[in-house]
Amino acid sequence: MNTVVLLQKVLFVVILKQTMCSTLRFQVEEEQQEGVYIGTISRNYLGPYLLHDEDFISLHENTGNLYTTKQIIDRESVCPPQQHGDCTITRYAVVGPQNITEVIEIILNVADINDNAPYFPEHAMHLSVAEDVSVGTSFVLDGEAQDMDSGINGEISYHLQDDSEFFSVIEDGPSLVLVLQKELDHEIQDKHQMTVIATDHGQRPLSSSATVIVTVSDVNDNCPEFDPDIPHSVTINGNTPKGSFIAQMKATDRDAGRNAAIDYSFSRKNSEKAMALFHLDRHSGLITLADDVQADSPQEFVLKVLASGPLCSPVASKVTISVQPKTGPEPVIEIRFIAEHENQTILLQENMPPSALALLELRDGPSGCTLSIEEDVPFSLKPQTQNSNYLLSTSKSLDFEMRSEYHVIVVIANTQGKHLTQRKVIKVLLVDVNDNAPQFSQTHYQVHVEENNKPGANILQVRAFDPDSQQNGMLFYRLSESTSPIFHVDRVTGELTVSVSLDREQREFYSVTVLARDNGSPPLETAASVSVHVLDQNDNVPAFLTPHFIFFVLESVPRLAPVGKIGVTDMDQGGNGHMEVRVFNGTGPFVMDNAQGMLRCTKQLDREERDHYELFLVAVDGGSPALSATAQVTIYVEDVNDNWPQVILPRSNLTCLTVLPSTPAGSMVTRIYAVDDDSGINSDITYHLVGSEPAQNCPFQIDPHSGNISLAQRLMGQDYGMHHLFIVVSDGGKPTPLQTPVWVNLLVNETLAQCHLNSVPKSLPSTLPRPTVPNRCETSEQYGQNPKLILLLGLGMVVLSLCLLSIAVGLFVKQKNMRHHVKARERIPLRDKHCSDHWEKD
Repeated sequence: MNTVVLLQKVLFVVILKQTMCSTLRFQVEEEQQEGVYIGTISRNYLGPYLLHDEDFISLHENTGNLYTTKQIIDRESVCPPQQHGDCTITRYAVVGPQNITEVIEIILNVADINDNAPYFPEHAMHLSVAEDVSVGTSFVLDGEAQDMDSGINGEISYHLQDDSEFFSVIEDGPSLVLVLQKELDHEIQDKHQMTVIATDHGQRPLSSSATVIVTVSDVNDNCPEFDPDIPHSVTINGNTPKGSFIAQMKATDRDAGRNAAIDYSFSRKNSEKAMALFHLDRHSGLITLADDVQADSPQEFVLKVLASGPLCSPVASKVTISVQPKTGPEPVIEIRFIAEHENQTILLQENMPPSALALLELRDGPSGCTLSIEEDVPFSLKPQTQNSNYLLSTSKSLDFEMRSEYHVIVVIANTQGKHLTQRKVIKVLLVDVNDNAPQFSQTHYQVHVEENNKPGANILQVRAFDPDSQQNGMLFYRLSESTSPIFHVDRVTGELTVSVSLDREQREFYSVTVLARDNGSPPLETAASVSVHVLDQNDNVPAFLTPHFIFFVLESVPRLAPVGKIGVTDMDQGGNGHMEVRVFNGTGPFVMDNAQGMLRCTKQLDREERDHYELFLVAVDGGSPALSATAQVTIYVEDVNDNWPQVILPRSNLTCLTVLPSTPAGSMVTRIYAVDDDSGINSDITYHLVGSEPAQNCPFQIDPHSGNISLAQRLMGQDYGMHHLFIVVSDGGKPTPLQTPVWVNLLVNETLAQCHLNSVPKSLPSTLPRPTVPNRCETSEQYGQNPKLILLLGLGMVVLSLCLLSIAVGLFVKQKNMRHHVKARERIPLRDKHCSDHWEKD
């Protein structure tokens, strides 16, 4: 089925191209709402009009106008960013009557708007720079920003958010280039972090940011230096045994890593005897005896020690070793270990309370000699009750993280307190335990993320450290179970990502709990909280409460009076949600009051000039780029009774008409015709005959609805002559109608000679009556009293009063007789009660 449809479309296009006559071009901006006018083809072709495909545009069948449809045109979707040149949509239309139809090609050029902000492929860009790089060196960053828009809207400029004294950014074509402005020094600052802003060149620029992290790598620009406090002279006994500690040389290098490695060696200028007698550890600088010393006479050795680093010339230091002649058996320190040990090294678990490590015994020492510890270390020697025995113990709890290795130097002192040459070095290694929980660099992180982010975007990297060593200091990250499943953290790096595109209108704040756990046994864990604030983007179009507002307003409303409330909302916030509603594409005295959200009238309306208005409103938000929506407004002007009835016939109060005496009763003599510019009930006109001259025996009457004046009775001799009829024309306005008076002049005469009139009666009423008066002039009492009628009414009232009096007297007499009859019945004997009851039944 799909194949058939596709073949039909291909065939249709082929036929269109064969019969096509011309091409019309139009232009429209992308992202327009439905119903936006694009142009018309009616200037070039006759209708009717039929568009083949109405996905993006629609064609009005009769007018030939082109409009946008519900399917919003997104230029970046219609034309991929890599496409060069104009972005066009081609459609075909059939135009003209059936006998002369034509096929035309409609090409719609889609103009780009700045609706896409630049974006960086990566949230953070890393760069490693050696500290000896020359000032002015440029580095191309791998991760320049991209913009889906085209033309000037897609051109990007870069700048740093905060000025950096070390770096600046420049543009080299599409590339982002970092330029070194100041010399780097790894030993002073080994890392530089800055924020680069990418801004497009649109009329309302959009921007985004990324973090640039520059790691300054160390170069070997520092050489070793000997510590000033190293010993320069040492004295030993003439019978000191092999392996005895003599001295330790110490040098430092300010570089890091392999560049800070120091290699110790003897100078070749040392004597061969000294080189054979002494041993120098190349890594630690420790000088020990390479052989037993058997000296019967004083000797002195000057050792020149060299300290060298990579690519550095060696530095030298001298130590003088004086050998005293042996005086007898050399004292010996024997060690009997109590604590765990290995290869003559004590293995001590950290955080242990003060503990015994070894029992030291001094043998062959002169009388009165004692053992002591040479340096200030957290160890103690306590003599035991047994002579020449000492207990070596820790004096406090030791912390591996503070120091992991100790060299306890035990020396022999004579009775004068002078240290003899013999000494013993006991090495103590601390064994790490998992006694430190991981620690985050921050206990609470705050991160801001713009909504509509790319799924999987990196929003933060948390960092924790553990001062423990080896497995105890190895960290892994995870999220708490209460954290939303849309967030993920890298188990090793601590990079926090969000797997979906966030929508601020659905949720603005998230709370994420990141846990760092070490690999100790048992493992220790620490938590840090991350507050994620979703920042608003202008991704919501303003929405009117209804697409078509209908209002009714009286034509008498004052200037700037409210016409109606315009309801419009925008789900965005801040400037993106601030809206301004304007009147466009409409005529009429109306303006939008954005402070009150009210449509107001700017001048007095007149329904008789125009009874309704059609206009359109556009709501534009404050985003960049701004989004808008439209709504139609229809305003109906309601009538107010502000127009008096206008009498068309008769044309003036002096118009006169002759009536023959032979005119039959009920015949229409003439008519009054009036109009009212108002509408509805305000324009309903009624006619009332409220007076006449002469006032008695007026033979004419008027129909209140049609205004027809007819004979109410047969004309008599007394009716000959001029009759002036005072007519009031009223509309139906509430509460007070408007009225227009008019004189109708009728001459009853045998001949139809032309009637002339120069004046009308002067006795007009001071105020016009309400339209409730009779339509026969002889029944009016306001414009002339009728004595006969008054007399008849008086007599009628007297007769009515007499009748009522007679009825009242009759009722009174009847009531009195009934009471008398009841009393007489009560006096009948009981024996006659049966007969009486029987009569009553009869």
